[in-house]
Amino acid sequence: MAKSIYKLLKDKPFTKEWFISYGSLVLGTFILALGYAYFMTPYKIIPGGIYGISIVLHYTLGFPVGLSALCFNLPLTLLGLKLLGSRFGVKTFIGFILTAIFTDSLTYINPDPLNLHDEVLLASIFGGVIMGVGVGLIFRSQASSGGSDVIASILSKYTKIPLGTQLMMVDSCIVVLGFLVFQDWKIPLYSWLTIFIMGKVIDSVLKGFSDDKALFIISDKSEEIRKMLVYEMGRGGTLLDGKGMFTKNDKEVIFTVVNRRYIPELHQMIFNIDDKAFITIVDAYEILGEGFKSLKEKVN
Repeated sequence: MAKSIYKLLKDKPFTKEWFISYGSLVLGTFILALGYAYFMTPYKIIPGGIYGISIVLHYTLGFPVGLSALCFNLPLTLLGLKLLGSRFGVKTFIGFILTAIFTDSLTYINPDPLNLHDEVLLASIFGGVIMGVGVGLIFRSQASSGGSDVIASILSKYTKIPLGTQLMMVDSCIVVLGFLVFQDWKIPLYSWLTIFIMGKVIDSVLKGFSDDKALFIISDKSEEIRKMLVYEMGRGGTLLDGKGMFTKNDKEVIFTVVNRRYIPELHQMIFNIDDKAFITIVDAYEILGEGFKSLKEKVN
């Protein structure tokens, strides 16, 4: 038993990292609860997951949303712990318990403080943003939101269908359930919009916001471009060995990262050196390492 508990405790208690991790978890659950209590439940939006089922039960049987979700999440997560191992740690249990408590407490304090009335689209959009931030913070604390994540993980293990596909299937079934119960075709449309926005915001929270761009530069004058990057722009980078696909000639590929505000200037400087240079620019959502945020800071 002691070994099982040790496996669930992934952080050393009362360290700086512990406070940051659990602070992020508590804040994330509160923000997520705001979305459920003030944007989803009052307007019958079904955001998939266990809370989607709980909102349906709230309107059909009168059960509190948070308590219903807790009754589903607790046995589901225990089942996931048995079938999938210790990937569902203590923070996952704390997360869905706090979310349930916050959701019902906020609903009790004021069931509809926004009074958006028929502006369900606004509730869908801003609810998706708020819940995405909340779930993103929960994920950053290395916890799971439980619920349909557990169902999808179990189904994925035994059916071999990818986890992401299973999650979409589970959430879609729950959204369709909301349509069948409420008999309103607008509900699944608003719900899928919320799920889409929520997913995008979660990605942004996890990846971070960055103005940096990663560049791959291929040129017959790579040495001149390298000197320009190092001595004129003060940028480092990496030289990669490449080979032309058609000519099979050896090529040097320059890989570097610059802030997007320097991209127009860099275009001009490369053009002045080699107007036939081949440049690929991609978004660099997060950069870790020397000269940027350290990997240690990220992990801790």
